[in-house]
Amino acid sequence: MRRLIVLGLSLGMAVVSLAAPAAFAATAPAYTLTDVGTFGGPQASLDIPGYPITSQGAVVGTADTTVADRDYPPNNPFIVNYPDPFLTRAFQWRDGKLTDLGALPGNNSSAVFQINGRGVGAGVSETGARDPNTGYPAENAVLFKDGSVRNLGTLPGGHESQATAVNNRGQVAGFGDNGTPDPLSIFGNVANGPNGPGWVTQTRAFIWQHGKMQDLGTLGGPDAGMTELNARGQIAGDSYTNDTPNPATGVPTTHPYLWQNGHMRDLGTLGGTQSLTNWLNNKGEVVGQDNIAGDQAFHPFLWNGHHLRDLGTLGGDFGAANQVNDAGDVTGWATLPGDSVAHAFLWKGGVLTDLTGAGSSQCTVAQALNNHGQVVGNTCTEQGAFLWSGGKQYDLNALVAPSGVHLTAANFINDRGQITAVGTLPNGNLRVFLLTPTGSALGAAASSVSRQPGGTFANLISTPAERFLPRG
Repeated sequence: MRRLIVLGLSLGMAVVSLAAPAAFAATAPAYTLTDVGTFGGPQASLDIPGYPITSQGAVVGTADTTVADRDYPPNNPFIVNYPDPFLTRAFQWRDGKLTDLGALPGNNSSAVFQINGRGVGAGVSETGARDPNTGYPAENAVLFKDGSVRNLGTLPGGHESQATAVNNRGQVAGFGDNGTPDPLSIFGNVANGPNGPGWVTQTRAFIWQHGKMQDLGTLGGPDAGMTELNARGQIAGDSYTNDTPNPATGVPTTHPYLWQNGHMRDLGTLGGTQSLTNWLNNKGEVVGQDNIAGDQAFHPFLWNGHHLRDLGTLGGDFGAANQVNDAGDVTGWATLPGDSVAHAFLWKGGVLTDLTGAGSSQCTVAQALNNHGQVVGNTCTEQGAFLWSGGKQYDLNALVAPSGVHLTAANFINDRGQITAVGTLPNGNLRVFLLTPTGSALGAAASSVSRQPGGTFANLISTPAERFLPRG
């Protein structure tokens, strides 16, 4: 497998390892920490993937009310991914005000993934019905606008759908099930355990425009999911190319795709049979992870509009690209030699930089970056939140005033430098936080939390379904 790294180098990829960050920096950024709150209940979470913070600093997510959830147990795992006896509601927090975006009529929970520049939100709401295939509360894709909630319905024969993205054109994208049985559904394992079985029918991506929901189709297999919709109306995701499970993966061959104007383009592979698309920028560039030949390892990839590029690793056999900004810079994680530890990386101009430092044993993952190259993320076990800026790794818990709050993961950063994170209150309740830059702080910690190595890279392995479960 080591020759695969040589192949990456021969394609022009260079790896740079930073020295381990100093314990303290002379100056470091400082932030005010805001708990966006709840609707009286104990907990709140972010709905990922999506845009949990707008360019103007509005935060969106899901928060508990004080109203008992009459369906509990179970919860719909796409809305609440932990036992929660309260109804949860999609929220928008802006300028100190928390707004309940509502839900479909009845004793129903809701969630929101994104709000566009016109104030329209894309999300989901329970309908009051039960999904006969899973047994948990059914949900439908919805739009939140001007205090109302519009049900976008489902694909023909389906019981569940989600709207996960909306652009300023008013186009909405998401995914749902249909009425065609499929034992290998992409979301077949989303609710195994106390919530019941996963989906047992085909999963399909859709675009909603001109008042209609359109199935995007597939690359030849029965299923396709979606990850992102950009400002141009392009959609990225993954699709089965056939219906025959591969011995190494247990699922049919999966390729990344880019959909535009009714056409789904196969973006190819790095030689393996399984892909996981994570992000799409406004230029149409796509990133994610893809198995290499033999399906015993996977690498981060970038589709640059012309070909699928292997971004390489930090000496190990595994890695994933989580986000690409509009400049084409990519962030994610990759393993070091031996594959026991992963480090956050930034890929820029063909150079892959280890953001944590080759000498560190800490396991870190970069989740997002802005157009200024600032990166945020966390430990692999989501027990500490980080900022990477100016060549240094900062513990975000050290950049805010002491409060008893412990930030466990940083999920997004906008071009203002505002960060959304999740963390715990002193009583253990989960909350969503906004970090707003205020200047600099002398002597702030510029290193990871040395007491917590952050787990191993195995903590980072996820399924397509797990990408859409709330983070909290």
